[in-house]
Amino acid sequence: MNKQGATTAEAMLGQFAQGWTQALASIQALGNGNGTGTASGASWQIPQVSFDPEQLQALQQQYVSQAAELWQQGFAAHSLGDRRFAGEAWGSNPVASLAAAVYLLNARTMMAMAEAAQADAKTRARLRFAVEQWMAASAPSNFLAFNAEAQQKAIDTQGESIARGMQNLLGDIQQGHLSMTDERAFEVGRNVATTEGAVVFENELFQLLEYKPAGAKVYERPFLLVPPCINKFYILDLQPENSLIRYAVDQGHRVFVVSWRNPDESLREATWDDYIENAAIRAIQTVQDISGSEQINVLGFCVGGTILATALAVLAARGEHPAASVTFLTTLLDFGDTGILDVFIDEPMVQFRELTMGQGGLMAGGDLASTFSFLRPNDLVWNYVVGNYLKGETPPAFDLLYWNCDATNLPGPFYAWYLRNTYLENKLSKPGTLTVCGQKIDLGAIQAPAYIYGSREDHIVPIGGAYASTQLLKGKKRFVMGASGHIAGVINPPAKKKRSHWIREDGKLPADQAEWAAGATEHPGSWWTDWSNWLASHAGKQIASPKTYGRGTKYKAKEPAPGSYVKAKA
Repeated sequence: MNKQGATTAEAMLGQFAQGWTQALASIQALGNGNGTGTASGASWQIPQVSFDPEQLQALQQQYVSQAAELWQQGFAAHSLGDRRFAGEAWGSNPVASLAAAVYLLNARTMMAMAEAAQADAKTRARLRFAVEQWMAASAPSNFLAFNAEAQQKAIDTQGESIARGMQNLLGDIQQGHLSMTDERAFEVGRNVATTEGAVVFENELFQLLEYKPAGAKVYERPFLLVPPCINKFYILDLQPENSLIRYAVDQGHRVFVVSWRNPDESLREATWDDYIENAAIRAIQTVQDISGSEQINVLGFCVGGTILATALAVLAARGEHPAASVTFLTTLLDFGDTGILDVFIDEPMVQFRELTMGQGGLMAGGDLASTFSFLRPNDLVWNYVVGNYLKGETPPAFDLLYWNCDATNLPGPFYAWYLRNTYLENKLSKPGTLTVCGQKIDLGAIQAPAYIYGSREDHIVPIGGAYASTQLLKGKKRFVMGASGHIAGVINPPAKKKRSHWIREDGKLPADQAEWAAGATEHPGSWWTDWSNWLASHAGKQIASPKTYGRGTKYKAKEPAPGSYVKAKA
């Protein structure tokens, strides 16, 4: 490195160290202040945050020391250890390497400060989340002026990558969301959601799909799946090799699925009670009517599980117990542990939603999708910004990400009720507290044996939150923990021979999930086979498969699966 380059590096790092030392001191001053300010003559209160002076001083000293090391290294190659800067171009470009090293130092320091903050748990969680978002957005890899790989690609392609990136950006602006996959590669009903079946019932909220049996016989008790209404049902039927629906059909079940309507203005006043009475309960009763079976097996996934449990509790209060068994996949019934989503939920936020849409309106599917994406900003946002726009790449075809981009709206009253009574006040877990469809409900009144699944790395339904259902339900229960996250943990077909799952052979369900895990045994591969064996034990004897969809003229096939509701865009 020449003398001029060394001088530039020293000046940049010196100014940066001075600036960040001052920033640390400013945050310390904020922590020691009274936490009040004024705006337009009115006083407002900000969360109280303080820092231990010795701990903050140690962070300052550590920062200055590490900045000095960078100063000494100058434009030499830096060990970055971050996949955003793992490409060869970062190591061969001294300016880019230095920028990445400085950024990583700042990120470590800011996160250490967030961890050191002395405040209530929610304030600390929000502080960590804010720092994570800021640091993810400010990474030098997100900017063409600093991204060595994008610059090298522009040179190698003689500018074509930049032109393609602009085309990708304009295309995403037109479609209204960031492309995570090549959406041209998929079409619902053509190569996703292809299991053979038909729509046998519909109303303003959902279509009920029945699937063609795989063989000459089926179990006598039919099987109904209730997916989340904040997404489309075909997460359970992506492609033949990873379809839970096809797997259940192949195991000999007569399978029915709720396909939620994508709400438009005609459903702007739909409530939680509407979804329970006119969707979940109606679906249960319709499957009973079509099959002639008094009891059926039911499954709820995520919010679909919360809806299903509420419906079963309402029916129990009416003296009805239609479920021979119930499966809950990554479902919250006790909302005491909601993980990272808790940073968004407080009284002012819920009041705002109630004021703006509690009496009518729509929660836009795109807004919901963006919220969930920013829970993992590097993986689900900035990774695609860099690839699509800076490098001009087309993301590879991936069925799960295609589904993830296929957003759904929610009726405002439904959404506002859900926020207040579950995430904010956790009333669903308190017997007799909530009145739904005219009934005071108690989840403990659900008599059906339950299979409860949680994913170990789930950031939407934390494993502790999924496990908490074992303490609410009073029937016989089996809890299984799978590896990976909210979706990848669930959609894990046995043929892939991927990941692991954990089971306690003694069947004990202590109050604490960590205590349960300490006594659990790891089993390689998918949990689907364990669940399939459990479900078969509640499905009854084998009977002749039906020769037609539905039953008689009342429930006849209206259109082929996957139906029309699933194809409506938000």
